[in-house]
Amino acid sequence: MLSPFYQQHADYVSISREQGCRFAKCVADDYNPLHDKDAKRFCVPGDLLFSLVLSRYGISEKMEFTFAGMVDENTKLNFPEGADEFDITSGDKVMLKVKREGKTSQCQTLTDSLIKNYVEFSGTTFPHVIIPLMGKQDVMINPARPMIIYESMLINLDTLEIHAPTLEYAEPSFEYTGKRGKITLRFNLLENGVKVGCGEKHMLVSGIQQYCQDTVDDLITFYNQRKETLKPA
Repeated sequence: MLSPFYQQHADYVSISREQGCRFAKCVADDYNPLHDKDAKRFCVPGDLLFSLVLSRYGISEKMEFTFAGMVDENTKLNFPEGADEFDITSGDKVMLKVKREGKTSQCQTLTDSLIKNYVEFSGTTFPHVIIPLMGKQDVMINPARPMIIYESMLINLDTLEIHAPTLEYAEPSFEYTGKRGKITLRFNLLENGVKVGCGEKHMLVSGIQQYCQDTVDDLITFYNQRKETLKPA
């Protein structure tokens, strides 16, 4: 499932601009300009790193991921032997911190399903969830430089005796002070309509400014036009 989106070298993994861009647009439906292959400050999608961890180490009942560094096409990712707590590194720099608790499943069907459903949920939250959520407090991101940084995420599963859980949105929250804030997106995991777990995605926002409906309308129009133009055939 993930093999087209990374290169496995003798002792490290690398991700090209083309691979990161393709994952963002083809798998995550994520059109953040940071993931464009010709972006000045290209960044590999955090959801691709999350997916690689799940595919290598399996699904644990409790999992927490903290994004500590921006991965680009020159980053050489080192994946250590599996443990309850470990770091994905590049040289002496930590790129992703992982904590796991409870039992672990190596079920490929569950892994592929969780990756697919979480990544689709994660990639489509902007602008459809984030902008209205901030708008409730009469603020918005800076449209000239929309800085939303993926900070961390967690998943808690009540059972591993599942095969194809789907995600549904739960109540999100947003809090801010001055020009900086934090968004928490929540979701439930369902198997055949029964709740089997939950999770959260945490993002940091900077450059917060007063809400303006005309500016928001222009931003959404620009985003939709950009998505239509860049959408893979």
